[in-house]
Amino acid sequence: MPSDAFSNLRLFTCNSHPELAEEIAEHMGVELGKSTVTKFSDGETSVSIWDSVRGKDCFIIQSTSTPVNDNIMELLIMADALRRASCRSVTAVMPYYGYARQDRKAKARDPITSKLIANMITAAGIGRVITMDLHASQEQGFFDIPVDHMIGQPLLTDYFKLKDLDDLVIVSPDHGSVTRARNMAKPFNVPIAIIDKRRPEPNKSEIMNIIGEVEGKNCVILDDMIDTAGTICNAAKALTDLGAKCVYACATHGVLSGPAIERIEASPIKEMVLLNTVPIPEEKRIKKLTILSVGHIFAETISRVYSNKPISVMFDAR
Repeated sequence: MPSDAFSNLRLFTCNSHPELAEEIAEHMGVELGKSTVTKFSDGETSVSIWDSVRGKDCFIIQSTSTPVNDNIMELLIMADALRRASCRSVTAVMPYYGYARQDRKAKARDPITSKLIANMITAAGIGRVITMDLHASQEQGFFDIPVDHMIGQPLLTDYFKLKDLDDLVIVSPDHGSVTRARNMAKPFNVPIAIIDKRRPEPNKSEIMNIIGEVEGKNCVILDDMIDTAGTICNAAKALTDLGAKCVYACATHGVLSGPAIERIEASPIKEMVLLNTVPIPEEKRIKKLTILSVGHIFAETISRVYSNKPISVMFDAR
């Protein structure tokens, strides 16, 4: 049962990342709500809530990672179930927000799927979203409900501070990640480098040029996600070819689809550091991977949202 401090809070999880949900619940000192999320024989999602939620503030922990569409439907259906059970509020805790890369019309007749998913979340009766490192921070504006946008980069910064690397350069793998790289470089008081690339088609990239001095440097490439790992492995090779001493990589979301693990294994990357916003199965946990937990960050955020305390202090403290 919830502690007195969280007497009207109920924490639920769907199937995408129950391990993270358990960790968040442990940090908060509460138990996960009783529910089951299964499928009918034809593939339809079935949700059953076994705890009373009348008048309660409910939080659903669900990363919309692989299988993306199934996980989105689980979230929407559980939200509908809770709302119809007369809960007071529903908050979606989405450590990883799927479809975030489809955030604009890159060419004629493209959908803006990230906005579509935001509309669906709102239509399901969800009143707030807690997420981490959206592909583009302006995607908060896709939602007509409050969004608490947490940042994973301080965890990665703290990890690399412990390594005490000399001659350090923070590398942005593309122009879109320059702000992230600058924010990470600031506490180290080190320069950044930028990789100028073009993407001929989805999940394929070609390194064009490197802006900045990397010869003889320890380079840390920072990105928001690693999907097929083509971009980051190409970047690591380009840095090594230009005389980088050692190349590390880090990102918030370790999607690691397709040939990602094979590419990382074969790349000159010495270590890749990821956060556990997305579940990473044991078969993908190669020696080069280091995984840091975000459980305490989401536990603190949920606690503050529930208690109507400001979230901004979590950023100011950095």
